[in-house]
Amino acid sequence: MVVPPLAPTKTELRAAMRLARRAFAPVPIAPPAQFLERLAAPGVIAAYLPVAGEADPALLVAAAIDRGWRLALPRVTRRDAPMQFLDGAAPREAGPLGLTQPIATAAALAPDLILTPLVAFDARLNRLGQGAGFYDRAFADHPRALRIGVAWSIQQAPTVPTDPWDVPLDALITEKGWFDR
Repeated sequence: MVVPPLAPTKTELRAAMRLARRAFAPVPIAPPAQFLERLAAPGVIAAYLPVAGEADPALLVAAAIDRGWRLALPRVTRRDAPMQFLDGAAPREAGPLGLTQPIATAAALAPDLILTPLVAFDARLNRLGQGAGFYDRAFADHPRALRIGVAWSIQQAPTVPTDPWDVPLDALITEKGWFDR
C-alpha cells in the first residue's frame, strides 16, 4: 500500500512560504480593473503597512484614496486582544510585533473593504496568516467587509490547512492580477 504524502501543517507551510517570500524580488502590485470596479462608491479601506517581506498594498491604497476612500490601519495592543482599525491619517507610533500603527486616540473606522496580508493562499482563497488570528477575528467583527488578500504569486500553495474559525478571502491580488471565487 502506498501512503500519500502528508499535507504540510500550518507551521511547516508558514516556514516554507516565509523563506520563499524572502527570496522573491518584490515588484509593485498595480490595481487590477476588478479591484478598481469595487471602489466606485467611496467607503473605508482597511490596509496594512508591510513588514517582513509582506506584499505592499501601497498602489491599491493610493487608487482607493484617489477615489475618495478613507484609510484605516490596524492597531494591535496584545496578542489576545482584538485588532482595531483606526484612522490611517492619524499620527503613528511603534506597536507590538514590529508594527507601525495609528496612535491609540485615533478614531475607530468600520471598514467596507479589508486588504489583508498573508503568508500563503490556495486556489480556493483560503489564507494562512501569521498565526495570531487577528485578521480572522477582524473578518468576524466586520462580516460585510470585502476581504481581499494581497500577496506575491509565489505564496500560492496547492492547499492551505484550515480550521473551523479560518475565514476565506473574497478575492486576492498578486503581481499577476486578480483572483476571485
